[in-house]
Amino acid sequence: MLSKKKLIPVFRPNYGKEEIKAVTEVIKSGWIGLGPKTEEFERRFAAYVGAPYAVALNSATAALHLALLAAGIGPGDEVIIPSLTFVSTAHAVVYVGATPIFADIETETLCISLEDVEHKITKKTRAIIPVHYGGQPCDLDELKRIADAYNIIIIEDAAHACGTVYNNKKIGSISPFTTFSFHAVKNLATGDGGMITVKDKKTAEYLRRLRWVGINKDTWDRLEDIFEDENKSYRAYGWHYEIDELGYKCHMNDINAALGLVQLKKLEKSNKKRRELAKRYTKQLKNLPQITCPVIKPGIISAQHNYVIRTKNRDRIHLFLREKNISTGVHYMPIHLQPYYRKLYPKISLPVVETEWKKLLTLPLYPQLTNKDQDYIMECIENFFIK
Repeated sequence: MLSKKKLIPVFRPNYGKEEIKAVTEVIKSGWIGLGPKTEEFERRFAAYVGAPYAVALNSATAALHLALLAAGIGPGDEVIIPSLTFVSTAHAVVYVGATPIFADIETETLCISLEDVEHKITKKTRAIIPVHYGGQPCDLDELKRIADAYNIIIIEDAAHACGTVYNNKKIGSISPFTTFSFHAVKNLATGDGGMITVKDKKTAEYLRRLRWVGINKDTWDRLEDIFEDENKSYRAYGWHYEIDELGYKCHMNDINAALGLVQLKKLEKSNKKRRELAKRYTKQLKNLPQITCPVIKPGIISAQHNYVIRTKNRDRIHLFLREKNISTGVHYMPIHLQPYYRKLYPKISLPVVETEWKKLLTLPLYPQLTNKDQDYIMECIENFFIK
């Protein structure tokens, strides 16, 4: 048994000496804002997912917001989203003046129900934002069929899916826009941060202006080379820039990017470890009839951001495990049930999500989770049902 002083968290960033060194080097360089490390991180991340372009931001919320703007979504438009997601997915739609239309989820994967999506499409529908819950993507082939039939754009919310592979393609390389989260609890953690991957240069350039208050050249690009001799060159500040459109202050900085570059190198190994731990959970917990374990569909290599079981005893198990120094979470309370959105949409009924969310319990999952600690977690869960 664990000592009373040791707490097993739900998530933990996978940081070590490499991250400390990377951040130290940036601080010593004197350039900590939007600069060369951010540019390098964008380039390497795009190459990793197989996208032509990537634009780094200060959060995934900003990524969703700017992706909607770049897609031309605005007042009078409707955007279909699942209710089972973090609230930023809905907030970003409201930020641009559009209307979020909440869709139900699939019972098996907890991803957006494509059947319900088709029922919710109107003449005002301009976009669909699928959320790849836990790292399991929705059926993107079927979603693309629906989107193409109605001339609707897809903006993937891949906050949980950094490193996920869908039918031999990395998430981030498939749709016109894909947004990622690098929040402290995510698989690739930069403290906070986000990314948008896109397919064309013009859109990438527009997003880079939007993230830096509409300025057509960021500070790093405005530096000018001054050559004094054959062996040395110096860069000096160039002050001139122009603003042609309204923008926002939501770019990434080089401290976050330095963390991101190290984390990107670790990502495949970290995700593999997450999948191994998830398989250990499933192997043992699937024998408990009171629990439903998450599934991974064929053709998917999941980033396995979290491990969410379902049980009617959710709240009691949560309290029981807390007494055993094991942290758990709930991802998520449906957005349409939150007070703000309930006032806006008082008559919405989404039967699957309203049933299933009450059963959700997120168990600890991160690369540093030891087999010993995981065995203890599973033992405690089994003991709960025995008692």
